[in-house]
Amino acid sequence: MRKLKSILILMLGLIPTLNAWSQGISGGKKISSDLFGLFFEDINYSADGGLYAELIQNRSFEYNPTEQRDWHPLSFWEYISPGFSYGQISVESASPVHANNPHYIVINAEHIGHEREYYGETGVGLKNSGFDGIVIRQGESYKFSIFAQQLSGNPVNMSVSLQSRDGNILGEASFTTSSNAWQKYEATLTATESSDSAKLVVLLTSTGKLAFDMVSLFPEKTFMNRANGLRPDLAQWLADMHPAFVRFPGGCLVHGDGLGNMYRWKNTIGPPEQRKGQRNIWGYHQTAGLGYFEYFQFCEDIGAKPLPVLPAAVSCQNSGGTWRIGGTGQKLLPMEEMEDYVREVLDLIEWANGPVSSVWGAKRAAAGHPEPFNLEYIGIGNEDKISPGFEERFNLIYQAVKEKHPEITVIGTVGPFHSGEDFDKGWDIARKLELPMVDEHYYTDPGWLLGNQSRYDGYDRQGPRVYLGEYASWGNTLLNAIAEAAYLTSLERNGDIVWMASYAPLLAKKGFTQWKTDMIFFDNKSVCPTPNYYVQKLFMTNRGDVYFDKVFTKDETDTSLAASCVMDSRTGDIILKMVNAGTEPKMMQVDLTQFGAKLSGGEKTILAGAPEDSNSFEDPQHVIPVTTGIRLDKKMNYSAPGMSLTVIRIQNKH
Repeated sequence: MRKLKSILILMLGLIPTLNAWSQGISGGKKISSDLFGLFFEDINYSADGGLYAELIQNRSFEYNPTEQRDWHPLSFWEYISPGFSYGQISVESASPVHANNPHYIVINAEHIGHEREYYGETGVGLKNSGFDGIVIRQGESYKFSIFAQQLSGNPVNMSVSLQSRDGNILGEASFTTSSNAWQKYEATLTATESSDSAKLVVLLTSTGKLAFDMVSLFPEKTFMNRANGLRPDLAQWLADMHPAFVRFPGGCLVHGDGLGNMYRWKNTIGPPEQRKGQRNIWGYHQTAGLGYFEYFQFCEDIGAKPLPVLPAAVSCQNSGGTWRIGGTGQKLLPMEEMEDYVREVLDLIEWANGPVSSVWGAKRAAAGHPEPFNLEYIGIGNEDKISPGFEERFNLIYQAVKEKHPEITVIGTVGPFHSGEDFDKGWDIARKLELPMVDEHYYTDPGWLLGNQSRYDGYDRQGPRVYLGEYASWGNTLLNAIAEAAYLTSLERNGDIVWMASYAPLLAKKGFTQWKTDMIFFDNKSVCPTPNYYVQKLFMTNRGDVYFDKVFTKDETDTSLAASCVMDSRTGDIILKMVNAGTEPKMMQVDLTQFGAKLSGGEKTILAGAPEDSNSFEDPQHVIPVTTGIRLDKKMNYSAPGMSLTVIRIQNKH
């Protein structure tokens, strides 16, 4: 069976090469067309307060001290009673909108003042400042919603407004409650002025008692105008990279801080008010508003394949802070619960790919997506301690998926480092089970990347393929980015065994950064891409699926020089990537005679500068690629600038 599988893989792998031959090009090696993609984890406030477009912080009053010591259900809310109004407020949990969000607010407005002209407006209610201020733009609309339950006999009048820091109203709406059951009320607020520090004010403007929950404010303009959608500028920066895939939701987030903190995908689908938020392993709250449906939808919107990663039924070995003492806090899901957990994994595949007539396919359709999401890959586990308990549980999950869904590529895990005990044990399991792919992770310095460009040259081509799921060179200077570019050329050279790769982490919010190295920094109103971002984008937008050697002649003893040549068999374009991680220009000879075709039209893109160069919020375009035309010869000498990545894309005409 394994031999037959290898033959089928070989036959499939020849297709692009055959395409190359049909274009008059001989030679070439099939490599993965899915090689470069994105890794997303909710770290550094990447989701709530970041990519997820919700503008209200603690919208469902679920913050608690296990997340931050001084947090509680009213964190980031301020009780107000302008105009000499007064009343009472309490946090309740007896009769919530949904059991997954148990806390809500009850306000009893006992007296409403009558000094609106002086105070702006009067009433009893709450004010929310969002994630360090709410950014609104003049003329743009914002969708407000709230779940309210009338607890007094009389209807209650409510007002909602966006206000400036000094209390000026920048947009408002009003409504009257009409039910003693939980009901969703919605309004559209149009900003009359721009503000980077607006607040949302919700007031009872008549006497009465009211419960409310899930106070939400979204910009009308989300990415692709999706409901419950994504922040458009951040999402567009990612879409512009044209990644082959997006891995989600993590990361260490997946296996969690203890079994009760594992990321369970079923808690993240359905209406937002029914999703189950929880403490984030990185020390803050995740609402699950950005959940599996939104992840899959985003992948579809940008033409990327979804790559969900599920826990291997074990928690992070660093649970409970055991990383501080080097111990293992890994907890194992009891074996009597494994049948249900395996079903949970299988249910995800049915949810993603099943027909609308299936149980979980029907749930996907009910969310507005009757067509399948065409899931191909699924990861099981993340940087786990490769213990006997892990192996036992991973094997149960893998065998069940393999039997029920042989069309799905299961990706295993081999620990958090490029070598060591967990790495070796993980690979032993992968070979024993004949896994199709394993997930390697490593964060290193630039010198390691430059010195280990031959890492995958000797990997067994008959064994599991590699997904380099997390890597970076511990910095965001141009030197870091160029070292990564050199290493990426080695991944292209080995793209027959290294099937996928994704830099990590992806996003980091200014002032809330928990990881030293990140690809894109942002605040509430702006985005600061790093040089690393531009390297990743250049490789993603210039992917090929056939690799050619014997194109470059250079000093092979100089590890600061690297190069690769690939072809995009869909277009026939030839793509050259040349890297110089030294500080002085260095020469490479380029020989294109093997392509035998008329090479017409080409453009050259260079990312270059000083090693210490980087981008900042004050100068976010200090390091950016520059594209020009280029004259081409079948043989030419190219002087690679110091500290540079050069990409030359050549149209291949016949």
